[in-house]
Amino acid sequence: MKHEELSALEASFNQLIETLLNKKQESEEFTVKLSSERSQFTRFNHAKVRQTGCVTDGSIELTLMQNQRSSFRQFPFTGDSEIDWQLAYQALQELREELHQLPLDPYLVLPSGTNTSREVHCGNLLAEEVLVPTVLEQLAELDFAGIYAGGVVIKAYADSCGQKHWFSTETFSLDYSIFTTEAQAVKGTFAGSEWNNEAYSEKISDAKRQLQLLSRPIKELPRGHYKTYFAPAAVADLAAMLSWGGVSEADLQQGGSSLASLWRKEKQLSVAFHVKENFQRGLVPRFNELGEMAPLELPVIEKGVLVNTLVNSRTAREYQKTANGANSYESLRAPEISPGNLSFEDILTHLNTGLYVSNLHYLNWSDRPTGRITGMTRYACFWVENGEIVAPIENLRFDESLYRFWGDNLVDLTNFQEFVSEVGTYDGRQLGGSMVPGMLVEDFTYTL
Repeated sequence: MKHEELSALEASFNQLIETLLNKKQESEEFTVKLSSERSQFTRFNHAKVRQTGCVTDGSIELTLMQNQRSSFRQFPFTGDSEIDWQLAYQALQELREELHQLPLDPYLVLPSGTNTSREVHCGNLLAEEVLVPTVLEQLAELDFAGIYAGGVVIKAYADSCGQKHWFSTETFSLDYSIFTTEAQAVKGTFAGSEWNNEAYSEKISDAKRQLQLLSRPIKELPRGHYKTYFAPAAVADLAAMLSWGGVSEADLQQGGSSLASLWRKEKQLSVAFHVKENFQRGLVPRFNELGEMAPLELPVIEKGVLVNTLVNSRTAREYQKTANGANSYESLRAPEISPGNLSFEDILTHLNTGLYVSNLHYLNWSDRPTGRITGMTRYACFWVENGEIVAPIENLRFDESLYRFWGDNLVDLTNFQEFVSEVGTYDGRQLGGSMVPGMLVEDFTYTL
């Protein structure tokens, strides 16, 4: 997207807000959230292009509040001021007719404060005409499948108190798998804001090395307890569970959190385990749905102790807590797990005999109050003996408590971190991702 086009969208959004402010009745408050993107999507299968195209999309969510009641409408955002105002005015009229019929909301949070911010992050992405040859150049005769998504994503917020935020970023992600003739696969993600041919070549070369290992006869393992190394992609999947009934203050208050024992100080994780929210990389907006700004950094778990939960204003009002800019789901938006001391070269030596797990699949809580997570190994997972990879494994199901694998059984974390990008596209391209190390764990429980 050209700079002029981006500026025109911002000007149109600002004009819409000014018009809403002029039309607002004295007893009304409102919030406006914008989500927009212009993205190139290219889908590959068998190292050929199967589908490609550009998506231009934008939507506004207008929430109207009056007399302790609220309701919202969503409508398209075109960037044409006249069209956008007509849609907004129709939504405003419908909300005004609807509000008095709704029940009172005792925990309704009205806009407040004077926060403003503006972040524009420009990238250096592959041009459309060179995208396909660049991606496929090193993949001749390989069974490569994946999807490339790249372009500009915009998130913006404004309200009746004068708060206003604008965030735009230009990023890409290539989420892919390379298959063997025996239907084994290596999975990878290459993402960022600057396409780097050298880094991409290194990714594909590493995938080819793993493909050679996958060609060995598969080893079936009985259920049991195995020392396991989890690569960063697998650690990111485990860390994502903390956003689903974990670090949320509301979940703790309502008895649905996996970290309740940690919160009550009945249990502690390893002193080597640290989790924080880190917005300093500018990968996602710091503002939430109410225009509130999260701290640049917020420690969540330090030395195995829960030091902060994520608290939004609604939860704060209901439970008399202090809000810290969390979103409506009170989920981690910019999670980072601190590194440890295990070097890349020493991973197999320190693992010695056990499992090397590159990816996980189908994670879910099997017993949330005790922090038990179930899931499966998937994609390029190997059996290791005496510090050497011996064979790929059949998929295994695991069922294990985070109080064990991030607690007493955590041997070490790697001294390097990887950025594991979000690649979801439901309702639009997701932003951000997790900055995580790999980890070595003793006695991990595999059940099937």
